[in-house]
Amino acid sequence: MKRALLLLMGLFWWVLISWRAPRLQLAALSSASGTNVQKFQVTGVVKELKLEQKAVVIRHEAISNYMPAMTMTFKVKATNQFADLQVADAISFRLLVARDESWIDHVTKLTNGLTVAREAEFRPARSNESNSVVSSSVHPLMNYQFTNELGQPVTLAGFRGQALGITFFFTRCPIPEYCPRLSRNFEEASQKLATIPNAPSNWHFLSVSIDPQVDTPSVLQAYARRYHYDPKHWSFLTGPVDKVRELARQSGVTYEAENGLLNHNFRTLIIDASGNLQMSFPIGGNLSDSIVTEILKAAAVTNR
Repeated sequence: MKRALLLLMGLFWWVLISWRAPRLQLAALSSASGTNVQKFQVTGVVKELKLEQKAVVIRHEAISNYMPAMTMTFKVKATNQFADLQVADAISFRLLVARDESWIDHVTKLTNGLTVAREAEFRPARSNESNSVVSSSVHPLMNYQFTNELGQPVTLAGFRGQALGITFFFTRCPIPEYCPRLSRNFEEASQKLATIPNAPSNWHFLSVSIDPQVDTPSVLQAYARRYHYDPKHWSFLTGPVDKVRELARQSGVTYEAENGLLNHNFRTLIIDASGNLQMSFPIGGNLSDSIVTEILKAAAVTNR
């Protein structure tokens, strides 16, 4: 009787383990395959096909619980998604959003027509723009006053003697390749600078919000923590609407409100330790290595 009971218990545990194992393996595979990717069904109108870039510009309707109607550039994994498509075609598609990227698939032409909300143009940096702008004069943004994520007053001129990386963003930006990519650039550059032997310590990153009415210091602080920021080397700034807009304009950043969000282009500025504009990147994408290279050069500049 005792032996039978032991055999029965052994069989029970074997069945339990056998039942759990494939599910644990399946969970691991699901995690690896990216089940945390958000998926949205969207409709819109084709504005431009960019086959060589594996991208398409679409004026899309509002995406429920995610973003309002606007015109944006979307990536695809394969250009066969564009088969038989032409500019002005009404389409439906699936938008997939992961942590570091987004793309569309399941693109289908609609035959019944489509009424899309008023168009808002996203303005990325033009392809003929130079990747750098070098100036020997003191950049005018150095005299503007802001408030950081800790609620403290910050004057950019107060960073004289430090190399600065400056970019413009807003916390509600939903597409990974846009504002989140700009923030990850600074996050990754910070980590890389921290691992360089004998690296300079006179550097600081500034992320300036172009949505100051929403991005209060407390909102900025919560956002900053998502990117594991060190306030000794990275600040998130807000300020009066007119001051922010003028700073953005002088830095080559244009933006406009559209249905609750902001359409804007890209700028990441590098200012050397003497307060001069050293480099301006008018593009998005992964710039972390370039930022590190420029910061190292900018930090080595002596006051003059």
